[in-house]
Amino acid sequence: MSYYISPRFLDKLAIHITKNYLDIPSVKVPLILGIHGRKGEGKSFQCELAFERMGINVVYMSAGELESPDAGDPGRLVRLRYREAAELVKVRGKMAVLLINDIDAGAGRVDQYTQYTVNTQNVNGTLMNIADNPTNVQLPGSYELEPNCRVPIIVTGNDFSTLYAPLIRDGRMDKFFWEPDRADRIGIVSGIFEADGVQRSAVETLVDTFPEQSIDFYGAIRSRLYDEQVKALIQEVGLDRISQRVVNSDQSAPIFRKPNFNLPHLLEVGQQLVAEQRRIQEMGLAEQYNKALYFNRKLGDVDRETPKQPAPASNSQYYHKYEPSNPTNSGNGHEYPSSPVSYAGQPSSTKLTPDVVTQVNQILKQGLRLGIETVDERRFRANSWNSYGSFQGQASEAIAALEACLAENTKSYVRLVGIDPENRRRVTETIIQRPNGKVATA
Repeated sequence: MSYYISPRFLDKLAIHITKNYLDIPSVKVPLILGIHGRKGEGKSFQCELAFERMGINVVYMSAGELESPDAGDPGRLVRLRYREAAELVKVRGKMAVLLINDIDAGAGRVDQYTQYTVNTQNVNGTLMNIADNPTNVQLPGSYELEPNCRVPIIVTGNDFSTLYAPLIRDGRMDKFFWEPDRADRIGIVSGIFEADGVQRSAVETLVDTFPEQSIDFYGAIRSRLYDEQVKALIQEVGLDRISQRVVNSDQSAPIFRKPNFNLPHLLEVGQQLVAEQRRIQEMGLAEQYNKALYFNRKLGDVDRETPKQPAPASNSQYYHKYEPSNPTNSGNGHEYPSSPVSYAGQPSSTKLTPDVVTQVNQILKQGLRLGIETVDERRFRANSWNSYGSFQGQASEAIAALEACLAENTKSYVRLVGIDPENRRRVTETIIQRPNGKVATA
C-alpha cells in the first residue's frame, strides 16, 4: 500500500532538515520545526512517511515522557535522546532527527487546572538551551570537549499557544500549520482505500460529503466496515473461546473476505460516525458533572452550587455602582435592577455594562468557546496571561464567572477571548478591564 505525502508537507520538512545540515554563511537556521494543526489530520504519520522517503534515522519522544515523579529526569531525557540522534549521524553517516509528538500535551498549559511543575520548566529550558547551542549538549555530571553533531528537532501538537512563549519564538522554532486542502485530503484518502479498489471519483464524493472531518475519520470508516466480519467470527468461535483462537493459536490466522466498499455503503457508515460525534457533543455530561467548577476557581472546592457574590470593584469601568438595599435608586438619578435583566432577550447582569454582556453573548452564540484571562501589570509587558476559565453554550455561567473574575482581579488586566473549538484557534481577543482605569502600554 502506497500512502500519499502532501507536497507542501514534504517540502517544508525536507527544507528544514536539510538547512540544519548545511553551513549557510550569515544565516541563522531555527533548530526546531513545530508542526501544529487540528487533531487527527495526520501530522505524525506524514512525518513518518517523509522520514522514510528521505531515508532519515528518527529518535522518538512522546508527551508522556516530559513529566516524571523525579525532578529533572525529563530534561535529562531530552538531552539524552538528542545525543542519541547525534550519535546516529556520526555512526551511520545519515541524517537524523529528534521527533517529539504532542508536545503541547506534555509541556503546554491548557487551562487553570493544568499543573505547572519544575519538570515543565526544565523541559522548556532544556529545549531552549539546545536550540541556542545545538552542538554543545552535555549530560548532567559530565562534560565533553568534542562538539556533538547538530540534529534538527521536529515537534508536533495541536495548539502551540499553550507553550512557553520564549520557546516558540522565531529564531528557535520555525512554525508550520498543517491544514490539508481538498487535493491533499483526496490524495490521502485515496491512499487509505487504494488496496480496496475504491475509485477516485468515489473518494472525491466521500471527501466532499464530509468536508469538516479530519483524516482519521476516513480511516475509522474503513475500520468500521470490518465489524460485521469480526462479529461473525466471534459468533462462530464463541465468546468463551475467542481468546484462544486469536492469541497464541496453533491455527492459521482468520481470513476475512473483502467488505462492501461501494460509495453508498461508505456514506452510510460515515453518517453513523457523524451521528455518534454529534451525540457526544449534545450530551455534554462533563459540563453537568463539573458545573460547580465553573464558579469555584480552586480545585477540590466543588461543594458550593452557587458562586459567592463579592462586592463590585469601584475602579472597573464595566461595573454598575448600585446599593443593594435600595436597588431601584442609586442616588445619581439612574435606576439599576435588583436582578439580572435581559438585553435583546439574552442573559444579562446587574453588574456588567450592556456592551460587555452583549459581547459575551455574541461570542457564545457564534459557537465559539469563551475564555477569560487575567494578568498583572508586570506580566502584561511579557504577554504572560493566566486562564481564569472557559465556557461554551451557557451565557449565564460565563457572565457569573466574569463578574467574579472582575471582582477578584481589580488590579489586573482582564480580557475576553473567543476560541474556535474546531480549529482551536483564537478568533478574537478584547481587554475589558485595565488596572485602576489606566490605559495599557505595551
